Order: sequence, then structure tokens, then C-alpha cells
Amino acid sequence: MEPLRRADPSSIAGHRLLGRLGAGGMGVVYLARSGGGGLAALKLIRAEHAADPGFRERFRREARAAERITGRWVVRVLGSDPEAREPWLATEYVPGPSLAEAVGLHGALPEPTVRALGARLASALADMHGAGLVHRDVKPGNVLLALDGPRLIDFGIARSAGATALTATDAMIGTPGFLAPEQARAAGAGEVGPASDVFSLGCVLAYALTGERPFGTGGVAAVVYRTVHEEPDLDGVPDTLLPLVTACLAKDPADRPTAAEAGAALGEADGPAGDWLPPGLPALIAQRSSRVLDLPVPEPTMLVPDEPPKGVSRRGFLAGGAAAAVAGAGGLTAWLLSRRSAGTGTGLGTGIGTLTATGGGAALPRYTIGVLTDLSGPTRLGGRAQERGARVAVETFNARRDRAFDLVLRTADDGGDGVRAKAAARTLLKDENLIAVLGPTTVPSVLAAVAEFVDRSVPLVSVLAAVPTGTTVQGQTIRRTYFEPRASPDSMIVPFARYLSEREVVRTALVEDRAGGRYTWFAVKSMKATPPSQALGGVATSYPVEEDSEDFASAVRAALAADPQGVMYVGTSPRRAALCAKALRDQGYKGYRGSVEPVLQPEFLTLAGPAAEGWFIGTGFADPDGLPGAQEFTAAYRKRWGLAHTTPVEPYATEAYDVVNWAVQALDTAVRNHSESEQSGVTNDLRQTPYQGLVKTYSSTGRESSTASLVGLFLWQVKDGVPRFLGEFEKAALAGT
Repeated sequence: MEPLRRADPSSIAGHRLLGRLGAGGMGVVYLARSGGGGLAALKLIRAEHAADPGFRERFRREARAAERITGRWVVRVLGSDPEAREPWLATEYVPGPSLAEAVGLHGALPEPTVRALGARLASALADMHGAGLVHRDVKPGNVLLALDGPRLIDFGIARSAGATALTATDAMIGTPGFLAPEQARAAGAGEVGPASDVFSLGCVLAYALTGERPFGTGGVAAVVYRTVHEEPDLDGVPDTLLPLVTACLAKDPADRPTAAEAGAALGEADGPAGDWLPPGLPALIAQRSSRVLDLPVPEPTMLVPDEPPKGVSRRGFLAGGAAAAVAGAGGLTAWLLSRRSAGTGTGLGTGIGTLTATGGGAALPRYTIGVLTDLSGPTRLGGRAQERGARVAVETFNARRDRAFDLVLRTADDGGDGVRAKAAARTLLKDENLIAVLGPTTVPSVLAAVAEFVDRSVPLVSVLAAVPTGTTVQGQTIRRTYFEPRASPDSMIVPFARYLSEREVVRTALVEDRAGGRYTWFAVKSMKATPPSQALGGVATSYPVEEDSEDFASAVRAALAADPQGVMYVGTSPRRAALCAKALRDQGYKGYRGSVEPVLQPEFLTLAGPAAEGWFIGTGFADPDGLPGAQEFTAAYRKRWGLAHTTPVEPYATEAYDVVNWAVQALDTAVRNHSESEQSGVTNDLRQTPYQGLVKTYSSTGRESSTASLVGLFLWQVKDGVPRFLGEFEKAALAGT
């Protein structure tokens, strides 16, 4: 929420204005307090638009439509005057976030939450349709979340079913990505009926369940084309809800269920509210509610209708030293991503957000952590793990009572592609509160993103992608902004090799999979130069399998003829590693065998089957269940993402959690030091100050130091068909010797 401007009125029709919730070309939405003390969202239409008879009629229609809807899950109309010089409409104020913001902050919502959400939205739509109205703009931004359930808002383009549209003949009404095909085609008004709202409801349900729009993103024309001509992407929608969502998204309106039928399929809409929201959201809503209730009355403003305002005041959020309350409908996201203030000496100087919290309901400054990762491409499993770990870190931090600021998480999907990463980085940079970015998963994405972030001194930290030594990373020669606190992929051979050395293995066979390219060549060269048990005369011998061949049986036969005590598959393909494992098993080898991180994938375990049993794998990621002090994280992670206590935490989720906390440590230092630029302050501290995380000590020396490249190496073994974490590689190698 923004403070009132000098050109704003102090009151409207007995409503005392407290601040601006949002503004657009047509008017302003204020937070107001009625004469009886209640809070309202008051929409005021600019006089120049009210002078247009067609526009005023549309506003009359909005007011009439809103007053006719009295269901529990819509905002109530508290008053209106469509005939005033500047027409206004006051509705119930809901301090909770919109569904769009909730998904942006917390990710996809759990199925029970979405069922409750959908049942209540369907009830609201059924009430509307029963009153002869069609909403026509059901979307996440028009759904506010309250403690007792959602509220459907914004009836600005609602109309009576069958009524003549007041828009241009070929106008498209609704929001691309959430409108029905008949709306996208700008069809005649008679074709846009209650079934259009049901289609939009299906889009909202899919979005809430997956965090993605079912018809994708991009330009309006592309989204509209997909809506009309292509099937929705419903990957990630649970099987229990897939039939309903699919039915709602039928191209033919006649094939869709009614709102009442959709509600019945989702469950009870008017039962007790209970704890329908996932962890984190109830506390956020309660916190914002308490702040709004403590709002003081601002000093009177002057209405100067003949002179436009010169700009926004950059004083503290409200007069009298009080800090801003967080806005609800319309302006909430804008306030969360508010532009930096100039400061007054009592806050953070040129810091982002508003004044430092000092109690008494004061709003905390907000900073944004970005996650630029692959959520839809070939490395999406690692990308999703990073985003999940980062989100748990942000939510855990925001739950701390002693925090000096709040965090917001913004995620951008690059699909593992450099071109998309450049565009995604530019999207994140539109948020001036951005202080650090986690990701990406691929080297092309790193190189493209660094080029965008470097000029703003925004640090980029990767725990998964590994830029090859010698590769030029833009802007990193003088003031470094790219950090790679991970073990080098070239060092992944070390854990198994060390295990062999501790067991005095002197003959090691290397199955050299030349499909692994440069990685295989370098690993074989390193193993031959420094074989296990070198001090005892150890030797490593390689047996190649050409890139265009899958004859691992011949290579294994040649290797076993030398009577090796240990065999290492040197390559990067889980499928080809499985072929190697099967060949070893078929030829009766029962000695030590192992490989490196890229192999440790479900594909290897599935294809190799029993042949994978006993394999040792060196990785750069840990299992938090095997780390001292990680119990709180694992419990929070599983609860947040609805995982059983036996389900493993995904690779690199814990490392992402650690990196966010490393950035928070750096941000805390920058804030306490009143850094002129928080981004530069965070970057400087990342360069200078290590962080002890759950997995390891994170520092800025990872890419340059050969010693640091071995920090964070771990050993796993396949037991009973499942990878088992043995721990940090040196300790794991010594165990049992």
C-alpha cells in the first residue's frame, strides 16, 4: 500500500481514506475506514472517465452486479454512488493475499487446500449464475485468500447472461490464460455465459495445483491461440482431480459441468473453515490483519483537482512515524515489490522497502530472493528441488520473530536454455528489491544470466550447474558476482577412488564410456595419473566403449581378464551405466564397483535392477537425513511438500536451502552496515564471509581452489535397490576399515 498523495481526498462519502491499495488508468482503489470503524476497499473513478456515458453505465452495471451477489465467498458491497461526479464503490476489505500472490510466494498448493478453494469459488459462481450474472474474469488475481476461505472480487466486466455487451464488437473480454475459448474468439455476447466462468475456474484450479498456467505463458496471441486450438498442459494435476479439471476445460461449453456440479465434485463449500490454508499463509494473513487494525489516521490531504500530482511522497509510509500496513486487493503485489524509498535517517537509508520494524505493528522492509531455474526442461527435477529448498528457507526465515526484514521469493523458469535464461533474468531484474538469485541448472543458462545480472551487481549463486574451468564468465575479472559453491564435477571420481584406496585396492579397471566426451577423457586421465592405493603400487587400466557402441560386455570381459579388485564406470549416462552393471553381473564380478553423480538417477536403478546392488556413487549433494542438525529442515521440507517421512529429500534441495540462508546472512550484514546498495553489499559479503550450512561450509573459493573443489563430496551406495547415503567421502571411506 502507498501513502495518500496531496492530491487525494481525505474522505469520500463519510469514509476516511487511509492509503492507496492500487491505481490504474481508470481510477484509484483506497483503503478506507467507515464512520463505524470498519475497513473497506473503495474504488474511485476519475472524473474524465465518468464523463463518458458508456463508461459510467458500465460502472453502474458493476455496482448493481456486486450488490446482487450476497454469497459467503464474494466481497460484500458496503456502499456506492454511480451518479456522483466521481463515481465510487466501497466493498468489504480482505487483508489476505491474492491467489496469484500466494502461489508466487508459496508455490503450488496442496490438494486439500485446492479442493476447499475450488468448492467455495464454485459456490460463489453458482450464486452469481443463479442471479443471472456472469463474472467473465475469474483468475488468480481476482481471488483473495482469507482465514475462513477465499473471496471472489472484481465484477467490473460482469454482466447479465444474454445482455448486450457494452464493449466494442470485436473486443476480447477477460484475461488471456484464464478466459474461455468463446471469450478468446471475441464471439458474440450471447455465447459468453456461465460455462465461460466454469472454464476459467478450471484454469484457476490447474494453476493452484501446479503453479503453472494450463495454456502456458508468452504473448497474448500465442496464449489465445493455445486456448482455442490446443489441449491444456495438465501435468502435475493429481489423478483425483484430473477428470474434473479436464471437464471444466472442454472446448465446447456444452461439455462443461455447471458451477454447482463442479462444486459438488470438489466437496463441501459451506462447512467449517478449519485449517484449509497450507503452513505460512495463515500467519501471513493474521500478521497483515493486525497491522491494518493498528493503522493510524493520516494527516489530512488536500484535493487539488486542477493540477496533477508532481510525484509520490518519499517520506515514511504513514505520518507520525508509523510504518505501512500491507495492502490487500489490487495493490498487494505492487506493495510487496514496492520501489525503494529515499529514506529519512530512521530507516535503511537507500534500502529497499520501508522502515525497519520497531514493534507496534511496524512493517518490515522486504527483499526478494530470485530463483532462476529449469522447471520445464531436461533438468527440471533438479530445478524443482532447488525451488522447493529455497522456498522452505524463505518461509522458515519469515516465521522468525526476531527477523529485521521479510523475504519474498520470485521464481523464473528458464527451461535449462540460455536464451530463455536471458529473458527470465530480465524479468527478475524488473523487481528492484532483488538482492540475490539462486540457480540455474545448466552452463548456458549461467553464462546468459550472468551477463544480465552483472551490471546491477546482483549475485548469482549456482549449486548445480558447473562452468568448466577456463570458460569466460562475463564481468568476473574485477568484481565477482557469480558464485559456484559446489564440488567440481571432475572431482566426483574421488569418493569411490578414496574408498578403494582405504581398502588397499591396487588393481582398478576403468570402463571408459567415450560417449561421455571430455568428462570421460579427463576422469580416465586423472585416475591413471593418481590411481587408488598409489603408494602401494596401485594401477588403473582403461577399457573403452566407443560412443556409437553399446557393447559393454566386450569391454567388461577384457577388464575382468586383468583380475581387478575394483571397477569404475567412467561416463555420464545412467542408461549406459546400467548396461555396464548388467555386463559385470552377467560375467560374475562381485568386487567393488562404482561411478559418479550423473549415473545416480532412477533410470540407472530401474534398468540395472539387481545389477545395481552394491554400487558406490560419488556425488556433490548430501542426504539431509544423514546430516547432524538437519532434522528441523527435513521435517519442514516434508510437511511443506506433503511428503511421507520415508520419502527422500530431492538432490540439491538442501544445498539450495543453505544458499538462501548464506544470502540472508550477507543481506543482514548489508542492512546493519547501511550499505548504499544492498545488492553490492550482499555480493561483497558473499565474497568475504563463508557460511556454515547444513551440508558444508559455503565460500566464494569454489571455482578457483582445488582444495575447495573437494569440499562437499559425498559417498552413496545402492542397498536393497535404493541409494543409501554413507556421508562425507573421507569419513565414509574410513568407515568399516
